[in-house]
Amino acid sequence: MTSLSLPARRTATATIAALVAGFTLCTSSIASSAEQRTDHRRPGAARIVGSGDIVLPYVSDNDVRSFSIDAVGAPYSIPRPKIPTGLPVDARGTVRISHHSADQNVTYTSEGQVECLVTGPNTATVTALITKVSHEEIGSLGKRVGLSVYDGGKGGGKGGKADRVGFSWNGVNLLPNGEDAEVGTCMAPAPYAPVVKGGYTVTHAELAPLPRP
Repeated sequence: MTSLSLPARRTATATIAALVAGFTLCTSSIASSAEQRTDHRRPGAARIVGSGDIVLPYVSDNDVRSFSIDAVGAPYSIPRPKIPTGLPVDARGTVRISHHSADQNVTYTSEGQVECLVTGPNTATVTALITKVSHEEIGSLGKRVGLSVYDGGKGGGKGGKADRVGFSWNGVNLLPNGEDAEVGTCMAPAPYAPVVKGGYTVTHAELAPLPRP
């Protein structure tokens, strides 16, 4: 083996030390970036809360239609057939629906238990199973209803008029034969009805990852 001179050994040692330091720094940077990506993707609690009166864009009347929603995400908390772990969109909370008919001078109300919530920036879709109705003719107990909400930001939850709501009845969710179609979990039409009083606040969160086996 050929021996190196003292200056050459010093140069080689310095080069190796620099390479090791660079590798360590690079590894640390990659780990830090991965950690940041993991933190960025770590889900919080999705939520929608608020109450508002809406107007139907295709009907002009004096009726008052109101929705009150308080829903929070509870991922993998509702076991389902063939899905014992539940779903990432599982949720809990309450939906209250009110429709005052001016012609009949009657207020119809119903209440539902939230089962599903999915959000995007400023938007949310929620479904609930009806548990209470004030009048038999307005719906069946156990029926699933869907609502979508757009949080208009400045008006959201503070009495503004930028928010919007969509809901899965009133002729927007029909089968070809004209009957109401069944609503799936977290399914609702786009928020087509403007809010004229009240408002909603949507807290967006990414869907939770699958639970570990």
